[in-house]
Amino acid sequence: MSTFSFAGLYARTAAAPKGIGWGKRGRYDFAVAYPDPTSLPIAGLLEGLRQAMEEEGGDLSLYAHPQGYTPLREFVAAKLERDRAINVTADDIILGDGSSQPIHMIAETLLDPRDVVLTEDFVYSGTLNTLRRFRADLRGVATDEEGMIPTAIEDAIRQAIAESKPPKLIYTVPTFQNPQGWTMSLERRQALVALSQQYDVPILEDDCYVDLRFEGKDVPSIYSLDGSGRVLYVASFSKIIAPGMRIGYLTGPRAFLERALGAKSGGSVSTFGSWAVHRFSTSHLYSHIEEINDIQKQRRDAILAALDEYFPASATRWSRPQGGLFIWLQLPEGADTVAARDRILDEYDVGYHPGPQFAPDGVAGRNCLRLCFGYNAPEEIAEGIQRLAAGFRAEGLIE
Repeated sequence: MSTFSFAGLYARTAAAPKGIGWGKRGRYDFAVAYPDPTSLPIAGLLEGLRQAMEEEGGDLSLYAHPQGYTPLREFVAAKLERDRAINVTADDIILGDGSSQPIHMIAETLLDPRDVVLTEDFVYSGTLNTLRRFRADLRGVATDEEGMIPTAIEDAIRQAIAESKPPKLIYTVPTFQNPQGWTMSLERRQALVALSQQYDVPILEDDCYVDLRFEGKDVPSIYSLDGSGRVLYVASFSKIIAPGMRIGYLTGPRAFLERALGAKSGGSVSTFGSWAVHRFSTSHLYSHIEEINDIQKQRRDAILAALDEYFPASATRWSRPQGGLFIWLQLPEGADTVAARDRILDEYDVGYHPGPQFAPDGVAGRNCLRLCFGYNAPEEIAEGIQRLAAGFRAEGLIE
């Protein structure tokens, strides 16, 4: 009997193939935004889960509310009011698998093939991949240390309108931006909202890193500056509790949430995980955030000190974030961090993600790379950056 092949049967809109398996990780892992593994609140999560099992364990026999565990949604609504001046109720919250599922729901609800989406010139690769899945026309907008440049946003909007393709969405990571590390200023947020209202282009605000502030003052959420219902908001417990919990959330206008909920696959987010997150968060979340921010500040300081020591300031530059998990490193023009990545990983045991992974066109930024500083201890960070510099010198990328 011949072996059957699915070739020729795949849907025209099927996703591109993705390799099976897991890539090699470097000992000095600056590639992925993992938190410090020793800071995970395992005891608190276990205690919260034990308490929930005693109180509500029988409810595991039931399918959960389609928007997610109600007490956790109530906690999220209270947290958004307290921290981001976002006034919503539990009924205005949808829990999802991290923030990626809510972003997928938004894309499926809004985007037709070739719809224009504006993003920062370099932005989170996971969202770019989701937007590509729906065949969006991705267009990067120039940024500086204060975020998206308003004139560049307006130019991009007008260009799309001139092509009879008014933008469907503006996607931004305004606080401790992934991968560039900057935080959008209040003035830039106000300008973005004004342009959104002037041209009727909604905004997707991805606020996943806002709690990870080491210094400086909080900046109001874009959602709180709007008031017209044009802003959708997503965030997550991944970076403040654990990525493996896979619990995030979405809020926005009620009519939109009803449509997005129809796009949500797999039913409700895990009740089991939601119990642990809810019980832990109501008792310990804010003290835990203070603890992890103390840890991550030390690591941010360690990576900046190592970059100062081992990379030539005359030919390279890097961001100096006030929080988050990311450093954006720019090498001299002509340097190719894509070609060097595998050799650096194999020979120096250092992992990073090159710039084009974060580019809307998938091409720009070959001389750039993202460094995540959350996982390794400060002494490992120093050694890893020294190795990275040595590897780049051996490759001829820096002097």
